[in-house]
Amino acid sequence: MRELAIIEAPSVLGLRPTGVQELPTALLDAGLSAGLDAVRVGRAEPPAYDATRDADTGVLNPHGIVDYSARLADAVGDVLDAGGFPVVLGGDCSILLGNLLALRRRGQRPRLLFLDGHTDFYQPSAEPYGEAASMDLALATRRGPRLLTDLEGRGPLVRDEDVVAFGFRDADESEQAGMQPLPPGLHAIDLDGVRASGAATAARRAVDRLTAGTGSGAAFWVHLDVDVLDDAIMPAVDYRLPGGLSWEELETVLRTALGDPGAVGLDVTIFNPRLDADGTIAVRLTECLRRGLSAPADRRFGKRDAPTRPSASRGS
Repeated sequence: MRELAIIEAPSVLGLRPTGVQELPTALLDAGLSAGLDAVRVGRAEPPAYDATRDADTGVLNPHGIVDYSARLADAVGDVLDAGGFPVVLGGDCSILLGNLLALRRRGQRPRLLFLDGHTDFYQPSAEPYGEAASMDLALATRRGPRLLTDLEGRGPLVRDEDVVAFGFRDADESEQAGMQPLPPGLHAIDLDGVRASGAATAARRAVDRLTAGTGSGAAFWVHLDVDVLDDAIMPAVDYRLPGGLSWEELETVLRTALGDPGAVGLDVTIFNPRLDADGTIAVRLTECLRRGLSAPADRRFGKRDAPTRPSASRGS
């Protein structure tokens, strides 16, 4: 039985302190932990934010991100070592690095389901503000300044072929901005691709790809940037794009992914409570997350006929 363990990770080192740092409080106040029967195991406070773009890397707060990634990896690792299922509430998307680092420290070859309205594959020269939240997938696959791509000498944190980028819709925008292209080995299912086959089928294919050929030691992390949702229902994000998944589609994807025995953790990023004046979006997001996270709960309590796999905390 793997207990859901909530870690607060309110870092905006890879973005700006616009309100995203309030995500954990907003979702917990909306009843996330109570609705899941989850334990709250701690809060990883980030170092002070520096608005000066680093001259050497072209990135905001690079040393702070390195430091924070290590501390967050400590917290996530403690949960994994106890046999728990970490649910990490960001913060911006740069927290992904610490989550993957926790898996790499355990000698694992992590896989990644990357649910995001953007592909986050910018290089510093093309990112206008130096925000690592627009580079996190590139950094995780070892593209960018070595300071950020080879954390603890463990880079890449995830290999191209072990990633599925799912639900993104920023191809035109990123091409116009000069973002480096996604590598051919990285599997991509954009929003049109999700719609072409349906959310359930697309999610199943993504999970099957991440777990194919891995035997009983499969371990994949789920990264959720809430701007993967339709802008009409999730306007509480800093960088908006038309279109996106519906609540029902996201719930389907989460239940499919988190219900698989290979899923070892989830992070949630980018929701900005300051753009949700009456709190209704926080309530709806919490509801969606509870439903999605009920899949691993069902698995733990024997409500699914799924084979069990060794805990991710044991390494592979």
